[in-house]
Amino acid sequence: MAKNPLKITDTILRDAHQSQAATRMRTEDMLPACELLDNMGYWSIECWGGATFDSCMRFLNEDPWERLRALKKAMPKTPLQMLLRGQNLLGYKHYPDDVVRMFVRKSVENGIDIIRIFDALNDTRNLKTAVEAAKEAKAEVEHSVEVQGCLVYTVGGPHTIAEFGKLAKELDAMGVDSICIKDMSGLLKPYDAYELVKELKASTKLPIQLHTHYTSGFGSMAYMKAIEAGVDVIDCALSPFAMDTSQPCTETMVA
Repeated sequence: MAKNPLKITDTILRDAHQSQAATRMRTEDMLPACELLDNMGYWSIECWGGATFDSCMRFLNEDPWERLRALKKAMPKTPLQMLLRGQNLLGYKHYPDDVVRMFVRKSVENGIDIIRIFDALNDTRNLKTAVEAAKEAKAEVEHSVEVQGCLVYTVGGPHTIAEFGKLAKELDAMGVDSICIKDMSGLLKPYDAYELVKELKASTKLPIQLHTHYTSGFGSMAYMKAIEAGVDVIDCALSPFAMDTSQPCTETMVA
């Protein structure tokens, strides 16, 4: 079991409604709940990145940067977290290094405290520039910034527990502050979660966070076994947007 109290990141303002409602929650729907969310005691609130950026512009007629600033003002106590697709940023193609660096810098300047960076193929070459930019921004702003590297979980072929351990060491060597197991397909089974967390804990001293989706029905059970193995943080979603293709339910996991 983990020696320190388990921490929770709530995804209600990003991945939860991205998974359940095609990222259609508007800023005006979020702001009335922000004071309550800010007082919950979460490790962080994921509220930006992913599909929020293009959904704001394509479908909601909103400025995603204005949303970020409004959420930061409304939730000053809780770290705000975003998801970044490495060299793809928040788009669907690779962007030049200078664009990546400026985008990361502006994300931090406008209120992001935790940047979760992943590459769908676990190719760390596509993480390098974004991680470096986040570390540079971390040194230049007044608020604390956590640079979180991801290993994208999947099964079959070369994707073994041992290989994920090697990837964790590679992320550690890149200088990230923490590592997230990103199980975006909900494939992580409970006993595999236990073994994976144990492997990562043996491979690095960095905090380990676990993110899954309930798509295959494993979510809560995978979290319980990961907690037994010593995982530091889990991603949950408040019940209105929990379960199904979203994250395990915050209230249930707390209980």
